[in-house]
Amino acid sequence: MKITKFTLYKVPPRWLFLKIDTDEGISGWGEPVVEGRADAVRTAVHEFEKYLIGKDPLRIEDHWQVMYRAGFYRGGPETMSAIAGIDQALWDIKGRYYNAPVYELLGGACRDKLRVYRWIGGDRPSDIREAALEAYGQGYTAIKMNATEELHYIDNFQKIQAVCDRVAAIRDALGYKLDIAVDFHGRVHKPMAKVLAKELDQFHLMFIEEPVLSQNNEALREIARYTSTPIATGERMFTRWDFKNLLEDGYVDIIQPDLSHAGGISECKKIAAMAEAYDVAVAPHCPLGPVALGACIQLDTCTPNAFIQEQSLGIHYNKGGDLLDYIKDPSIYQYKDGYIDIMRGPGLGVEVNEDALIMASQKAHDWKNPIWRNEDGTVAEW
Repeated sequence: MKITKFTLYKVPPRWLFLKIDTDEGISGWGEPVVEGRADAVRTAVHEFEKYLIGKDPLRIEDHWQVMYRAGFYRGGPETMSAIAGIDQALWDIKGRYYNAPVYELLGGACRDKLRVYRWIGGDRPSDIREAALEAYGQGYTAIKMNATEELHYIDNFQKIQAVCDRVAAIRDALGYKLDIAVDFHGRVHKPMAKVLAKELDQFHLMFIEEPVLSQNNEALREIARYTSTPIATGERMFTRWDFKNLLEDGYVDIIQPDLSHAGGISECKKIAAMAEAYDVAVAPHCPLGPVALGACIQLDTCTPNAFIQEQSLGIHYNKGGDLLDYIKDPSIYQYKDGYIDIMRGPGLGVEVNEDALIMASQKAHDWKNPIWRNEDGTVAEW
């Protein structure tokens, strides 16, 4: 079997899909994208395409090693996201070739179902209480919300109190029936992250996410002294070498590699195994589309330290397209009592509606994240 063709579709809301065809009629799908840099990742995919055309798609590990190591300069979000989407598609082909879910090729299932959570709020959270009640009514047992809007290096405590008030509103409405995660989103610099982590500790959260940017992971040592809440990070880390020092430092409780950014299924399986050796949980980052989520679920199914999965149904980023719009069978992503059943179909278990992609690609997006500024005019983290 040989790889014969790459096809890429850039579609709303901010996604890029890759289809890899073979001479035996088996095709695989992946999602190689950096949100806001889809065109750069598409170019990187085409660079790898030149090497992969004519190659055996089943030699996934060898192809991964060549894509990563054959270039003198390595890593970075665009390159690793291109590798990730290609890797997902190759695993999809391999699973279809052997008529088995990918997790069966990675050691088999170690769970019967997988817990998922839903986003509420948005970049500028409002109506948090109502959104939490809605999620609870839909059967979710866990939600995640953004913490703050703009925060300067040192800022007014009023902004900290506003975060606490929003979390308190959920606790007042639902008590501990709903687990809450609060995403700092890298918007909070170390001086205020300590304050916010300490003030949120009273609410006994499921976790706080990315309390500082991953470039500042050394600050987790100090932030951990102010909270007993589990600390999660890793969505902006792209290889096992990025995660190595984080795990060795011992101040993270949950890692969140993104299977469309961190080298795909092949690399994230290795990262998860590293985390298991340090008694650290895994909750893959996935505010993306149905193929990326399918890849995550394949990994989660055979990864004992995976405990919950992010998914993008109804997320605030999804303008002009949503999780179920580009697949033939939306029932694969039905959630019940906060869980999803493991997937039984071959490969990634996702049947992509290519006709829908072709139509949607005619109105290709140019999504960019907003540029935020503090009150004094300085650029703020988004």
